[in-house]
Amino acid sequence: MSESKCTVCDTIAKHELESHDGDTHLPDAHVGKRIKNEREILETLKNAQDRAADKITEFAGSLRFVYIHTVWFVFWILINAGIFSASVVFDKFPYGLLTMIVSLEAIFLSTFVMVSQNRQAARADLRAELDYETNIRSEIWSLHIGQQLGLDTGHVEREVARVIAVARNDGAS
Repeated sequence: MSESKCTVCDTIAKHELESHDGDTHLPDAHVGKRIKNEREILETLKNAQDRAADKITEFAGSLRFVYIHTVWFVFWILINAGIFSASVVFDKFPYGLLTMIVSLEAIFLSTFVMVSQNRQAARADLRAELDYETNIRSEIWSLHIGQQLGLDTGHVEREVARVIAVARNDGAS
């Protein structure tokens, strides 16, 4: 660790070495850039497959999907129960073809849901990384401002540690 002329920077660097491994989860193209909007970053990383998975999952999670399937199932059962004509029956009770189609649909839909959940987890990780960077930036600015105002940064840090300890104890009970 190189010593700078700023005691605040030296203190921050010391704490950074103790508390954070320096590993970043941002994509290489975005490391060091001041982009702070996770949506902008995620849009640059999305490909056609990701967009398709998101659209399918969005549709499958809607009431429109439920209504369409309800109509489809009722229509299927009515046709195959011979309501319209015995000559149009193609899947007799217990509707094995319908069962197979619905099972295949469930397999694919569950896969799309998992893909979307993985993307949401990646988004949460990215948001946490951006929050961390923002917190570090705020801390550095706050400490520099406090130093310029002549505040005792040691006292402030002890008070912060005390409040955090109280908050953690309150959350544990």
